[in-house]
Amino acid sequence: MSGFDLSAPTEAQRQALSAGLSDDERRVLLDHGTERAFCGVFLDNKLDGVYTCRFCSLPLFRSSAKFDSGTGWPSFFKPFDPAHVRVLRDTSHGMIRDEIVCARCGSHLGHVFPDGPPPTGERHCLNSVSLAFTRSGERLPDVLGRGGPEAQAV
Repeated sequence: MSGFDLSAPTEAQRQALSAGLSDDERRVLLDHGTERAFCGVFLDNKLDGVYTCRFCSLPLFRSSAKFDSGTGWPSFFKPFDPAHVRVLRDTSHGMIRDEIVCARCGSHLGHVFPDGPPPTGERHCLNSVSLAFTRSGERLPDVLGRGGPEAQAV
């Protein structure tokens, strides 16, 4: 267990955080959209650190689990903590896929596929607008004001 508080944001917190989203972030995070391939700001990010949920700042993936999948979206072979990502069945667009959402706030992140590299064989394919990034040595954001592990440097 990572020690992060996974309880959902309050309605007031959700409204405040939603107000700070761009139209594209709102479309992807809240309406389960997808950004265009090869356009995301984190696709080619090679810095060391942690990718967090753009909405609630829960740590989702470490840069050490990132790999170039060639798909046009940032891809990771394992989450920061499996409890931080929830998998839902997605039957939209005439396909059956495994959608991944933030376990704390429910924001849409992307999809997970069984064609990733060892050791997990998973490819967590994410939208850059669903993410924020914290460099190694910096403190994780704590947009919900909960303290705990967020107050620590990564």
